[in-house]
This record gives sequence, structure tokens and C-alpha cells, in this order.
Amino acid sequence: MTPPVVVLFDLDDTLFAHREAVAAGILGHVAAQGGRGAAADPHSVVALWNALEEQHYHAYLAGELDFAGQRSARARDFAAAHGVELTEAEATAWFNDYFVHYRANWRLHDDALPCLDDLTRRIPGVRFGLITNGEQAYQSVKLADTGLHARVEHVVTSAEFGLAKPRAEIFQHACALFGADPARSVYVGDRLRTDAIGAAAAGLTGVWLDRVGAAGPPPPDADLAEARTLGVIRLTTLTALPARLAPS
Repeated sequence: MTPPVVVLFDLDDTLFAHREAVAAGILGHVAAQGGRGAAADPHSVVALWNALEEQHYHAYLAGELDFAGQRSARARDFAAAHGVELTEAEATAWFNDYFVHYRANWRLHDDALPCLDDLTRRIPGVRFGLITNGEQAYQSVKLADTGLHARVEHVVTSAEFGLAKPRAEIFQHACALFGADPARSVYVGDRLRTDAIGAAAAGLTGVWLDRVGAAGPPPPDADLAEARTLGVIRLTTLTALPARLAPS
């Protein structure tokens, strides 16, 4: 393929090790709190918290909850599963305490910065950006804490733009910020439909970073078939991305 002029990335679970920080954060939080949550099976604790994040964050993206509301809803449902009823104020405080533990575990995936360095070496002049479904202020803190803010030119968030991935408009808007043709742009993300299929349908080269691989549930057959039709590239590590985009 012709080397791209712009490579755009998802943030959480693509460059930023979100799931690992979430797992460490919720286990640290329940241990500090004590009670039934602290005595529960750690795998069950993490699985429940992940499921609640998926449920309520998608309700936020759909406009059914605001950003603060999805946080307190997650806290209330988690506490209720362990026999504790929280008021709105208590749920907010509960989530804020959890967030301290979550933030203490923030880091980039080990392959993130080496990937950016290798792309820069292989494709002189290549530019980097981010498209993330979330709030600008919240994601900006992650970028500052991890040093990514110095490596990307533009950050497009669904809250600021008004539409979320996989809508074609958000991918095309990001390309327009760079003055780049979508056909010369790449988008890399960990979700097959939201990221890779969405980007490919918008005219970019879509890359599915399947970090979970065989350890996770497979995507629907229809999604896999659509990805093949759209030419989505599947990788299991960012280490393989530079050679795939600019083979020697």
C-alpha cells in the first residue's frame, strides 16, 4: 500500500492501557473500602465493573446519560450488587474515590511509543492524531499524564464534535483537520465495528488492533465478513503496524 500521510489512533485500549488500569483501580478501591466487595472473587469484581462500564458508557454515547450520570450509575449498580444502596451524592463520591485508584495505574501500552517512533522513521513527515469517544477535558488529562499530548497534532472527541464513532463524519472531520484525503489516512482502534469498520466505511484504511485475540469473545460473523469486504487490517500488536503501513 502507499504509505499514509496521517495515522489516527483510538486512545483507550489502543495506545492507553485502559483495561489494565480499570482492573487495578477497582480492585484497589474495593480493598480500601472493605465490606462485601473486598471479600468477593477478584475476577468477578473486575468482570462486573467492566460490564457496567460498557453498559453505562454506551448509554452516555447514545445521549441517555450525561458524562457524570454514567459514572454515578456505574457506582450505584456496582454497590447494589454488593448489598449497598448509594444516594446520588454518595455514588459520585464513590466513583471519585475509585478514580484516584484508576488514575494511579495509568500507563501506555508498551508498544505505543515504539510504534510512533518506528512510523516516524519509516514514513518521514507522517502525522499523528486521535479520535476518541469521550469528553475532551477527561481525555486531555490522560494525554498530559502519559506524555501523548506532545506526540499528536489533533485530538477529536465525540463530545466536542457532536457525533461518536462509528459515524463516518467523525473520521472525515479528523482527516479534514489535517487537510488529508481519507484515502491517504489510517485509523487504528481496538474495536472492530466502532473503530476499524467505521473508519474503513468512511474511506480510511481501517486497522483492527485485536489485543485480546483468542482470549476474548469473537466478533459477530457479519462484522468479520464486512471487515473483509472493506479491507480491514487485523493486527494483535502495534509493533506490527509500521511494517504493514510502510513495508521495507
